[in-house]
Parts: sequence; C-alpha cells; structure tokens
Amino acid sequence: MPDITLRGGEVDGLSLHYVVAGRGPVVVLLHGLGGFAESWRHTIEALAPRATVFAIDLPGFGRSAKPRAAYRLGYFARAIHAFLEAMGIARASLVGHSLGASVAVTYALTHPARVERVALVAALVPGFGFPMSWGYRLIALPVVGEALALCGRAPVYKAAVARCFHVPRASEVDFLVEHDYAIRTGAEGRAAWLSTARHIRADFLEHRAGYRRAIATLDLPVLLVHGRQDRAVAPQHASEAAAGFPRAGLRWVDDCGHFPHLEHARAVNGWLAEFLIGRPAPR
Repeated sequence: MPDITLRGGEVDGLSLHYVVAGRGPVVVLLHGLGGFAESWRHTIEALAPRATVFAIDLPGFGRSAKPRAAYRLGYFARAIHAFLEAMGIARASLVGHSLGASVAVTYALTHPARVERVALVAALVPGFGFPMSWGYRLIALPVVGEALALCGRAPVYKAAVARCFHVPRASEVDFLVEHDYAIRTGAEGRAAWLSTARHIRADFLEHRAGYRRAIATLDLPVLLVHGRQDRAVAPQHASEAAAGFPRAGLRWVDDCGHFPHLEHARAVNGWLAEFLIGRPAPR
C-alpha cells in the first residue's frame, strides 16, 4: 500500500496514502468524513477486474499527512489534481461517498476535461439544501469541538457509525472504526477532522448559489446512489441534487442507510461497475 508525495502549490510536499488494484480505465475512489481508502475494499474488489482502481486517503485522514490547514473542498480537490498529475493520469472517473462526493463534484467542476464520469454514493452535494444537525453545530464551535473530540472512544465511534446503517453489521462497523485506529484518532487526526467539519461549512452555506449554477453546466455523466433510510444525508437532498445535474441518473436502494456500497455491496458495486466501465479491460 504505497504513498506518494505531491508537488505544487499549497499541497507541495504533502504525503498521500493510497491503495491501487486492477488494470484498465482509471477509477478514483474518495471516502467520506472520517473515512479511509480501505473502506472501499468491496468496491475495489468489484471494479478491479475491469479497471485500474485507486482509493485515496484524503489529506488529514487515514495514513495520509495531516498538516495544519483549512480543509476546504477546494483544498481536497487540489490534492486530487496533484495526485493525478504525479501518477501521470490524464483522465479518470471519480466515485465519492458522502463528503468524498463533494470533493468529486468540486474536482469535476474545476477540471472537467480530466474527468470521464462521476458516481456519487450517499452524496453530500454542495449547492443543495443540507440542514446542519445540532451535533454538527456543537462540534463546529471553538473549544467545544476540541472538548468533545477528547471524549471520543472506540465504543462511542462504533455507536455513531452503527446509527448510519439501516441494519448495522458488526463486522463492517468494527472495520470502519478499528482499521488504523491509533493513526486515525490521534491528536493530528482529531485536529484534521475538526478543521474539515468547520471549514466546509463555508462551501455549503456561503457558496451554495455558485456551486448550484456551476453544477447546472457540468456536461458529464453522473450517477447518484442513495439509501432510502439514510439518516446522515436525507433522501430529499439526493432528489434535489440529481435534478440539478444536466446528465444525472438516480438509483435508490431500499432498506439502506448511509453506506450503500457496504450494506448492499453486490448490487451497488455492480451498478458502479456498469456505469463507470461497462466494457472489459484491455488485454
């Protein structure tokens, strides 16, 4: 599982961890808030027979570097661009889960010529209504967020993750929390998580109108996949977002919460493979 050091601009010298598998058209997988590359393990397995699949630990998460930075959508998108440049990838399809979908959309808007297709799973799409929960508002408060972060322990994290599933699966919940636990929940990881939670508010609130106008001009195929029982991102958000893209399709998953690619792995990852690749890898 390699790392790469990015070059150029504000991400110069930043180390990114990633997982790569398969051979064929390039697909890049972007995790959500608090996630990590290996959380895509079922999707990687489904896509790798027909594609070159990269799953990235976004800056501040997983094993990637966690600098003191304003973690905004633009910052993440610039890191993705530097990654593609460093790997010599001219064009790729993007798949984003939750906040990772916001990053995928931001990159597609700023570099449309580098993107073939965009798949958004349980997506949080900037430009469309998303009410901030009281818990999120508390975390965003200075000092209060740091105090709450210090209270975090594995059982607390597991309870929070389990609520995001329609029917929690202990094996999946355990993996999402326990994988690289010490690295992800250390002081640097907590600081990066809080910085992300705080700084992206501007993207969703202050820049909503600009995102919405730009999305209406994005001439790329887009697929949204959303659970009907998603508590983290309301299904109404998915409906509104799908209507805002010129070339979007929306597939609903019944009896499903915020992790369609884990809760209904075979069906959802099959849809992703069909949408993103739909053709055999070159021999």
